[in-house]
Amino acid sequence: MIKSLVVLALIGSVSLVRAEEIKNPLIKTLQEKGYLTQEEAIKIEKQMKKEIKKELKKHINVINEKSPEFLLGKETHPNLKIRPFDNPDMWIKLGIRIQGTFENYKKDYADPAKSDINTWDAYLRRTRFEVSAAFSKHVSFTMDIRNDKANYQDKGEQHFNVGDAYLKIKKPFKKYGSLINFKFYRGKIDVSRTETVKSAWVIHYDRPHVADEAAQFISHNRRATNAQMYGNWKKKIHYQIAFGDAVYSGKFKDATSYKDLKSQGGKIIEQDYFYGGKIFISPFKGWEETKRTETYFGKGKHFEVGVGYWKVPKIKYQDPSSNKHEIDRTLINYEMSAHYKGFFIQAEYFDFDGVIKDWITNEVGKSKGWYATAEYVMPDFYYIAPFYRYEKWDRWDGNGDYTLKSNIVGINWYLRGNTTKIGLSYQSDDYGVNIGDYKVKRLKLTTQWFF
Repeated sequence: MIKSLVVLALIGSVSLVRAEEIKNPLIKTLQEKGYLTQEEAIKIEKQMKKEIKKELKKHINVINEKSPEFLLGKETHPNLKIRPFDNPDMWIKLGIRIQGTFENYKKDYADPAKSDINTWDAYLRRTRFEVSAAFSKHVSFTMDIRNDKANYQDKGEQHFNVGDAYLKIKKPFKKYGSLINFKFYRGKIDVSRTETVKSAWVIHYDRPHVADEAAQFISHNRRATNAQMYGNWKKKIHYQIAFGDAVYSGKFKDATSYKDLKSQGGKIIEQDYFYGGKIFISPFKGWEETKRTETYFGKGKHFEVGVGYWKVPKIKYQDPSSNKHEIDRTLINYEMSAHYKGFFIQAEYFDFDGVIKDWITNEVGKSKGWYATAEYVMPDFYYIAPFYRYEKWDRWDGNGDYTLKSNIVGINWYLRGNTTKIGLSYQSDDYGVNIGDYKVKRLKLTTQWFF
């Protein structure tokens, strides 16, 4: 009977109930004619509302019901999800991501003959429109249009471009469940945990310098067109293997000046596909990692360790003096992350092989670096979360001072999880004698609006 009433109510008009008053016309008529008692009518109407709400949530939703209750309400899912009534296996997601920064930037040279810089800057760190569409139960497409660092320093308004743009085939083989999935086109390869985590879920908007280098070392923006297979076994063992388009001359930099080959007048002549993979495990029962994120809001626990190996077998390039060279590149990445309730820690180590010392000598060598990040979320204190990050990167493994050291201390206030948050941070970067011999200090006020 309740099901019939639900269907009739969906066809007719359904009003909100106030206290014990019956508002649905059909139920009210049945109650007035004596077919239902007042108590039965109230009970049926309440049940009907639950059924309607449950049905509608299947077709359009944005609120994450599992989210804690923040000062401004529950966190949203990534994007608003809409399903058609005639085929619920198909859906579309729409969303936005805006990260704003107000910053004081200081650059102090060790050489007194050079002029120091002290500037106040305001820019949109990330501005993105996100859209996803499912063609069936197993196949979907995800992409975003972005304009990052608009008005950053003297770069002006920048231009929109495509970020992610990948076709996902999820669980195509029922027998294997989550173990086998595929992505094609512009999907991230897991060269670094923090680079793989969605930027809306990272603790600090600017990722470590050494991780940003890893994002360009094997494949442009770690998502140049590729094909990948990935999956997990009971959330205990996760893997990804991939191959695809490799490096871009506009992000192909030397260790000394850190200037890219394209801007210096050189170019990449030819190169092979990159290939490689990543595996990480959660060895302890009850401590499985269920998603790649840096923000947990004081809930649950996880522990994982992993290693990745990525290779570009051949890169032929022409240097600024028109000389031709051939190199290969290898990146090995080690990661560890864990959280227990409010405490989170993450660390990664990077080993680069195939680094160009400078565009004059074109000497090839190695580089290595690491970082560690920690945050403590205080749910009982309005989800305010202090954090700290330390980084050390030897851009050239050899004689001389090629070391970059970075310290960041800050505090985030999760007003509505990652949907709405505010941050304040202070960053100090120290560049060695052979890579500029200067210090950079940044004081930042950051904000994020995301769903």
